[in-house]
Amino acid sequence: MIRFAKLVRLWSLHPSLLDATGLVALWREGLLAQKVLLGRTKGYRFHPQLDRFRACNDAVAAISTYLWGVIEEAEARGYAFDSSKIVLELSPISLFVTQGQLEFEWKHLRRKLSVRDPARHRSLTVAELRPHPMLRVIAGGIEPWEVV
Repeated sequence: MIRFAKLVRLWSLHPSLLDATGLVALWREGLLAQKVLLGRTKGYRFHPQLDRFRACNDAVAAISTYLWGVIEEAEARGYAFDSSKIVLELSPISLFVTQGQLEFEWKHLRRKLSVRDPARHRSLTVAELRPHPMLRVIAGGIEPWEVV
């Protein structure tokens, strides 16, 4: 039997588009990514999803800012995520994401929701498609760091 390593998914989509399961998973995976970028774990060090954060001048500040976007959505839903786990304060960092990447993730999320949360799947419209608050959309296809 072949086993595949769990793929970390740091969504480029706005956290508000995720269901409860997806938002909790994003928080956990974002904290894992922060740990990796801080050099506090041996696992996932070469995970391609981290490339966009490493491309920033301050990868830890970038992942922290990303996590603050997740916290904002969690608080809006009344969840009690522990923001003290984020190592840096929110900073004015923006990263770019391609339109093709957003569309790829939109389709991926909708496939997941069709099974996991059919009601949410039916309620989402393409008009709601938007990026995580720290991301700015540029033209282009699927990002090179995406595992297709």
